[in-house]
Amino acid sequence: MPILHNRVNNDELKRRMLESDEARVTLSFYQYHNLEDPKQFRNELFLRWSKLDVFGRIYVAKEGINGQISVPESKFEGFKADMYSIPWLNGVRLNIAVDDDGKSFYKLKIKVRDKIVADGLDDESFDVTKRGSHLSAEEVNALMDDPDTVVVDMRNHYESEVGYFEGAIRPDVETFREALPLVEDMLEDQKDKPIIMYCTGGIRCEKASAYYLHRGFQKVHMIDGGIIEYARQCDQKGLPKRFIGKNFVFDERMGERITNDVISRCHQCGAPCDTHVNCANDACHILFIQCPACAEKYDACCSKACNDFKALPEEEREALKGKVEFNGTKFGKGRYKALRKDEPLDVS
Repeated sequence: MPILHNRVNNDELKRRMLESDEARVTLSFYQYHNLEDPKQFRNELFLRWSKLDVFGRIYVAKEGINGQISVPESKFEGFKADMYSIPWLNGVRLNIAVDDDGKSFYKLKIKVRDKIVADGLDDESFDVTKRGSHLSAEEVNALMDDPDTVVVDMRNHYESEVGYFEGAIRPDVETFREALPLVEDMLEDQKDKPIIMYCTGGIRCEKASAYYLHRGFQKVHMIDGGIIEYARQCDQKGLPKRFIGKNFVFDERMGERITNDVISRCHQCGAPCDTHVNCANDACHILFIQCPACAEKYDACCSKACNDFKALPEEEREALKGKVEFNGTKFGKGRYKALRKDEPLDVS
């Protein structure tokens, strides 16, 4: 029976990736398609793409596929040929990362899910194929010059904190599922205005645009290929970028720079910074923004409490796990900025 998952320790895989000088290409893709047997397709794909040294995170569901991966540069054409040999994936656009060091992923994970994006929608209640129109970078810039145009960020707050389109509505949410009804309420009296929606690579807007058209919005548009493709087209055609800052990405890089603007601040000291990290205390692991000075001061942790815990001997940490609350056990992603950071570890 072939091995259909990784059996090497994650720390070892990450070490190999960081020490490797192999050039790799980071990319994302998605496709809606009716899959009869997602599990069988997942297993076949794992075997095929493991041979090509593909790393990354791929979700497979009855409604299609959604992937963020990296491929060795030397095997990219072979991967592309293999992918396009699957009839329903033939010609699918590959969103190539715009700021890539090749260290985005360190292993291949392919998971079967109920949906390729968790949206909370009843797909049977509306026609998901009747989606909004796709806009090129040139069309985005032109439509944004229209004062009636409403621009909506369909991402989560921790994504838009480090980068966004000028003048965009940015919902204060942690999930796409939360954003859908909130945005609908916010735009209730603007259903006849041109609406441009955007997300990282376009997949969230595909479903959202169909839903909003179903709900009575009349002029729904989305950026073709999301922020990634918009930035690529701007670079290729010499267009001004209306997106400023960083594009948050869900891999080891945490972000790719679109412009040199730093629009966010360190959650600990308030200095200009747009570097997302996870707390180095594994019992916490909260996502937050940290500048180099605070990373040194707190040993890459989000608080003194986490720093104190991380410094304890391993046996003491194990004994305290589950008994001590940290930022990551109390708060959602990016909510750290509301906390006091200098409280010592309380083990009472």
